[in-house]
Amino acid sequence: MAAPRHGAFHSLTVAAVDRLTDDSVALTLSVPAELREEYRHAPGQHLAMRRQGAERGEVRRTYSICSPAPAAGGHGPAELRVGVRLVEGGEFSTYAHKEVTPGDVLDVMVPAGRFVLDPAAAPEGGHYAAIVGGSGITPLLSIVSTLLAARPDARFCLVRSDRTAASTMFLEEVADLKDRYPERFQLVTVLSREEQEAGLPSGRLDEERLTGLLPALLPVGSVAGWFLCGPYGLVQGAERALRGLGVDRDRIHEEIFHVDNAPAPAPAAASVSSSHSRVTARLDGRSGTWPVQDGESLLDAVLRNRADAPYACKGGVCGTCRAFVVRGEVRMDRNYALEEHETEAGFVLACQSHPESEEVEIDFDR
Repeated sequence: MAAPRHGAFHSLTVAAVDRLTDDSVALTLSVPAELREEYRHAPGQHLAMRRQGAERGEVRRTYSICSPAPAAGGHGPAELRVGVRLVEGGEFSTYAHKEVTPGDVLDVMVPAGRFVLDPAAAPEGGHYAAIVGGSGITPLLSIVSTLLAARPDARFCLVRSDRTAASTMFLEEVADLKDRYPERFQLVTVLSREEQEAGLPSGRLDEERLTGLLPALLPVGSVAGWFLCGPYGLVQGAERALRGLGVDRDRIHEEIFHVDNAPAPAPAAASVSSSHSRVTARLDGRSGTWPVQDGESLLDAVLRNRADAPYACKGGVCGTCRAFVVRGEVRMDRNYALEEHETEAGFVLACQSHPESEEVEIDFDR
């Protein structure tokens, strides 16, 4: 079977809408038999969904898959489940909470994302850990459940932070994992705005607190991979704590859900050549060359000519528009999705990239 096209959308029927908390729901999507291979996913990947908004035209949002990944060599998934937290003023999340009901049909992109853990690649007796905040639990639910089921020798430590017990997403699902794998799954819960009867005191998981907490929980240096997911401040503080504890950068994997408190990109120096640049883009085996307008990103230049170019957030967060720079020079404004080794290898986020040379060639197929 041919590989799924980048950015391909299909219509999937909503099988169930489950209320998780007052401000979050889980959507279960039915995948017809003829599309199941296209929706085969790695644990930790996400789905982009789109709809026509009332005011801003097409709206796209990404939501992590929380259901376990299908086993290698088996059939693709018959269902996919995602968690959606209500965002104030969020057009799609409000729609999901107030309007979506079983039987509705949603436009859903094929799975994407590289915040993943491949159980087959895990070392023997591999010990993994995650630090998550709020809705950052969603991809880890898939990662943990898939890994522990596929690798009886693996262990996982999950440190999760939520505001209150009532606001905690997938509380029962995580508790079920703890019951199923009591010797191999370690769960540590911290509430920032509510005291617990047992466990850690309330408060934020910042760099200082994590620096003291993590060595008391597990052998930090022997953890095969750390997965950080949630708001920008939590992820950045956790990364600094881990680096301060001697963890190599290549063992730290990050996915940021909210960047409201992230520093703004520094203004770039004007580029004489950028206003006369052309971009050549390869996508699904076909290439084209088009002019880039003043101030336009490479993604927007491609989208004017190829509506099927892959993207979701356009904010440098989801990584759906990842592309390889074949030739030319580009400038990225923001990057909260690509790992350091990816940028060093020549990958960029097309939504955040602007030409710094007259000719730029990018490849979405790499």
